[in-house]
Amino acid sequence: MSTSRARDVVDARLVDEAAQWLARMHAGRFSEADARRCEQWRNQSPEHQRVWQSAEQLSRKFGAVLPAVGMPVLDRRRGLANRRAVLRTVAVLLGAPSVAWIGYRSVPWQALGAEYRTATGERRDIELADGSRVALNTATAIDVMFDATQRLVRQRGGEILVDTAPDPAPGAHRPFSVETAQGRLRALGMRFIVRSEEGRSRLTVLAGAVEVRPVRAADAPAVIAAGQQVTFTADALGPVTAASPGAGAWTQGVLYAEEMPLAELLAEIGRYRSGILRCDPAVATLRVSGAFQLADTDRILDVLAQTLPVRIDARTRYWVSVNAR
Repeated sequence: MSTSRARDVVDARLVDEAAQWLARMHAGRFSEADARRCEQWRNQSPEHQRVWQSAEQLSRKFGAVLPAVGMPVLDRRRGLANRRAVLRTVAVLLGAPSVAWIGYRSVPWQALGAEYRTATGERRDIELADGSRVALNTATAIDVMFDATQRLVRQRGGEILVDTAPDPAPGAHRPFSVETAQGRLRALGMRFIVRSEEGRSRLTVLAGAVEVRPVRAADAPAVIAAGQQVTFTADALGPVTAASPGAGAWTQGVLYAEEMPLAELLAEIGRYRSGILRCDPAVATLRVSGAFQLADTDRILDVLAQTLPVRIDARTRYWVSVNAR
């Protein structure tokens, strides 16, 4: 067995043990004796310390804001992508800082318990009680709240395309709104996309218009017209720009790229596959144009290798690097 392979086996065992310790710690059944044994485990070697620190970082990356859900999400990932996939993620966290990486792909803790949600690579169409339709993109979670005064979709994360319908309630004029962590959007028209990411949201209006109000902005809400898009935080709106070509193509399983930097394209592809997809900075600025079928992201990577001066180094299905050829 080679030295690297021997280390791989040792790391896999240590990662598994570290995950178990974290699971116990966050489960609320961690006694003083457990704490002493965990400390003894961590102090066995520098390698134990390194893996423990990485496991804690990975747990935080999965959104372990609430102790009760942080490790169950890690456990879910281990079930979906197996223990080796977790090892690969930890390895990336420990890897060379010169290599850009596109992070984990699992259901975030915010999505747990959502009324509607999709897994990584999954898309779903739903029809709401008023006849409006919502398309959920990969790794998306929403709740729907209709009452006598409002029609509200609370978006916990991910990306949705909304086709609004007139309010069918007799004599009612309930506004149709989408709420993200960064603000509230009120539909003035009928077709728009909302993408919610960590710290920001992006609105793309395909038809009609949408009113946007960031959570903490003091200014009057802005109205974004068809063919426009805007990114906003909880504090402010960014500049209004033309909508990206093919913005809603993901509903048909297609990703359009027009002179898109390779690193940005890989970040988009990474949303539809489990594991880690890394981009070598040496090729990050290569420009790519084309239409790519999202149902087979491995095929997309093969095409990139055939048409660009890059090679695909896949240690496993869940740990892939795109490097200069």
